[in-house]
Amino acid sequence: MDAMEYLLGWIVPVLQLFRQRRKEFVRQIMHKLHTSARKRRGRRLARKNKRAKQRHQYYTEVLRVKTVWAYPRTSDWWENTAMNYNDEQWLRDFRVSRDTFRYICRTLKPALQRQNSSFRLCISLEKRVAIALYRLASTVEYRTVANLFAVGTSTVCRCVHSFCQAVISLLRPQLVQPPNQAKLAEKADYFETKFGIPQCVGAIDGSHIPIRKPPQYQSDFCNRKGWHSIILQAVVDGKGMFWDLNIGQPGQEHDATVLRKSQLWTWASTSNSFSGRVRNICGTDVGYFILGDSAYPLQSWLLKPYPDTGRLTQSQELYNVRTSRARCVVEHAFGRLKGRWKCLSKRIDCNVKVVVDMVEACCVLHNLCEVNMDTFLPEWNYAESAVQPRPGSGDMFSGGTGSAARCALQQLFTEQQ
Repeated sequence: MDAMEYLLGWIVPVLQLFRQRRKEFVRQIMHKLHTSARKRRGRRLARKNKRAKQRHQYYTEVLRVKTVWAYPRTSDWWENTAMNYNDEQWLRDFRVSRDTFRYICRTLKPALQRQNSSFRLCISLEKRVAIALYRLASTVEYRTVANLFAVGTSTVCRCVHSFCQAVISLLRPQLVQPPNQAKLAEKADYFETKFGIPQCVGAIDGSHIPIRKPPQYQSDFCNRKGWHSIILQAVVDGKGMFWDLNIGQPGQEHDATVLRKSQLWTWASTSNSFSGRVRNICGTDVGYFILGDSAYPLQSWLLKPYPDTGRLTQSQELYNVRTSRARCVVEHAFGRLKGRWKCLSKRIDCNVKVVVDMVEACCVLHNLCEVNMDTFLPEWNYAESAVQPRPGSGDMFSGGTGSAARCALQQLFTEQQ
């Protein structure tokens, strides 16, 4: 019994010591394993960060300066020459004042602003607007504009197209829209003060915009002069500003046909806008109306001259002279439009959809320049009637409801003489 107690007294401490040593050994082994795993994870993370840093350096420093990816150009003209222009030099190249240029940049910023990427720096907003204005204000090719601004030719195309779409979506609702009754009354009063014709709110005419031969329906776009064009039909108020536009009809169309297909015809025929304020002229109630040439149909809201048959009375000739003098405002507007934005006076080598957007954007910019009273230089004058094909004098749509109003104006002019 004593031997057993002695043996147990010796074995129990040994077993306890063994268990303690085993726990310490296991704990050391696990600690080494965890430490080794942490080191391996740290090394893997370090290698991953190193590879990411190398990729970033490659994309930002190596790939960006490769001549294959971006052709090296100098932007000295834009950064050092154009930015140091005086006001007159700026106006000659970009056709708008600096204040108007800044207003355009602020208004179109939501549509034209771009962000830098890890591949390359974006073109600044001011440079994108300047590229588009320079192209619209001149007859130079895209390649010439690209060389001046140190960008690619395709970049110039994209800048011009996106600029025109932004002008149409953001500026046109403010500058070109059908007038309400208050605006019609204001336009009628101004027209009467300037030309002595009561109740007139504008003049309508068409202008041909040269285009390249389209891939389809070439004969439809060939006008009377033998070159391909689309028609810009516009209504202009007494100040020479557009308030209705219809762009894109083929050049072979007659002016009366273009009018019948326009929203102006629907708006004037279905609404009572032109009869909002009626005025008694020589015993006849006359509403608002616009003036057109002999190619347009006679309507209560659209008056045209008497056809020159060689047997006109003196009062009819007087009516034709007075209304013709007033209709010159639309020809002058077309002249200022094409004089300021020279791209419209030369064939535009783009598809018809792009040409329509460019013409519409130029009309909106014309109104903006007139509102801001930007200077129009004398050398920009453009002889509109010298190169424009004119339709035949016969009216394609006989009849009309404006005879009474025309007779009333004829009598008024005779009494005023």
